[in-house]
Amino acid sequence: MTAPATAQSEMAFFSLLVRAGSLSAAARELGISTPAVSKRLAQMEARLGVPLMHRTTRRIGLTQEGEIYLEQARRILTDIDGMERLVRGALDAPQGLLRVNATLGFGRSHIAPLISSFVKQHPAVQVQLQLTVHPPPLTEDSFDVCVRFGEPPDARVIARHLAPNRRLLCAAPAYLARHGTPQSPQDLARHQCISILQGDEAYGLWRLRDHRRTTLFKVRGPLSTNDGEIAVGWALAGHGIVLRAEWDIARYLRSGRLVQVLPHCSTPPADVYAVYAPRHQVSARVRAFVEHLAAHFGKSATRAAGLVEGW
Repeated sequence: MTAPATAQSEMAFFSLLVRAGSLSAAARELGISTPAVSKRLAQMEARLGVPLMHRTTRRIGLTQEGEIYLEQARRILTDIDGMERLVRGALDAPQGLLRVNATLGFGRSHIAPLISSFVKQHPAVQVQLQLTVHPPPLTEDSFDVCVRFGEPPDARVIARHLAPNRRLLCAAPAYLARHGTPQSPQDLARHQCISILQGDEAYGLWRLRDHRRTTLFKVRGPLSTNDGEIAVGWALAGHGIVLRAEWDIARYLRSGRLVQVLPHCSTPPADVYAVYAPRHQVSARVRAFVEHLAAHFGKSATRAAGLVEGW
């Protein structure tokens, strides 16, 4: 029979292997050779008497037995981690690894600096920041806290509202001087619009609500990108109208480099939320980080109040 410490080590190894996505990636993270990882996996499968993974030259995939093992291993490891945190008094002192996920532009501009100030306050916490175009599935065990736009549809997670936020249409004054200022959503058909191919805008559609009428507008224009900062840069250069979150364009609206277009039209809300699994409520590092975010964004929202009509 495998000793408890060995069983825990095997579960942690298998969970890491799945997260890494390949034998070679797991080997690099563990600091051992790829054959050593393969041998350890084979020993696990031999002891259990079932295959846990399908192997190809580049990737690995779970068998049905592997999926069952992974689900139970993650649950057991989480329970062990929670028990050890309670014993060590981790509820009072944030410590350990904190995995944070955020979108590319917002994570780079806003979350990374906040992580810097957070670890200065809590030096016992190590933070791993992952930036992605789309938030990872809420069921994945790939993050502890995910900072995202829009309230998550899954009620099984905790969503802490951090700040109000809207997507606004805007353009450079030079562009509007050349092409005129649209007065209704229908006028956008005569303008050059910059597409951001990510999130809700991945299909080049803008939902604009004018009083009680909602218009679904197909974005048309010569420029498109999956990077929001690039799109804003094109708008600043006078290439067209862009739809972007207030957090990314507020400074340009304040300086006058961009002007809001169709201010009477509203778009789907994109409030900022910190999302985490209920099991992380007992984690001091998660609670402390979420409170750190909330304090910062609360102050920022107060300073920005009134900057743009309707905030």
